[in-house]
Amino acid sequence: MEISDMIDPLPELSTEQSDPRYSQIDRLPTEQIARLMNQADAAVPAAVATAVPAISAAIDAIAARMAEGGRLLYVGAGTSGRLAVLDASECPPTFGTDPSLVQGVIAGGPDALTRSVEGAEDDPEAGAAALKDLEVGPLDSVVGVSASGRAPFVLGALAEATARGALTVGLSCNAGTPLSAAAEHAIEVVVGPEVVTGSTRLKAGTAQKLVLNMISTISMVKLGRTYGNQMIEMSAMNSKLAGRALRMVGDITGADQETARAALEAAGGQAKIAVLMIQHGLDAEAARALLESHGERLSDALSG
Repeated sequence: MEISDMIDPLPELSTEQSDPRYSQIDRLPTEQIARLMNQADAAVPAAVATAVPAISAAIDAIAARMAEGGRLLYVGAGTSGRLAVLDASECPPTFGTDPSLVQGVIAGGPDALTRSVEGAEDDPEAGAAALKDLEVGPLDSVVGVSASGRAPFVLGALAEATARGALTVGLSCNAGTPLSAAAEHAIEVVVGPEVVTGSTRLKAGTAQKLVLNMISTISMVKLGRTYGNQMIEMSAMNSKLAGRALRMVGDITGADQETARAALEAAGGQAKIAVLMIQHGLDAEAARALLESHGERLSDALSG
């Protein structure tokens, strides 16, 4: 394929425009460049704030399907794909989810996490195939992530998701994108030109990370995987997390450290079970049965 056949001029995309404020950054001292970048980044939360109604509607739809047993699947290419995989990979240690519940799909596969895979972003058939391989169904939610809002891999994936009856969400950083048109829920966070022209790993990447944080975190809150703002489902997989679980059990129950530690050990490191053991004077088996009878929601089990 000739270079001329691959060129997409991207004339209307705000993320591709050149901002004259940054046209001389290669001649500026380091601190001045850093301040310019910091000022540019400061505008991102405000841009996200304008999209909060759309974000909230998407989360409600996602959480409803997950409550029925559906999965949350992110699909992206390049920076967007890496951010998608990152957010998905943080859910098991943070919320104790099975790795299959929230998954990230990146164009080019795992190799693309650390290096560019030539042509992967431009292959809509590969995007569709990735969704077929995951056997996406009507209970699943598929979030396409693309700063430009026009990555063919992502569009192909969303088309396949739609055909299979899945919920579709499009997250982009431009207005009126093909991704928005293809999705049931469109989230557009328009951040404007980048400090380095076209480098959407900057403001656009930050915006996407903030929105993905909201999608996964709020979905898990609505599914009962926190107790208040406590990560009650987290996996105590290292000394830091074990210490956090110990403090959490103590904070919720008011128990001393020795009591909290003994309960956690008896509960196999499961903070929710340890809390119920202490609060209701139960053994681990009875506490686990009580929690299951209340749909795994600690707040309901505590008051039940």
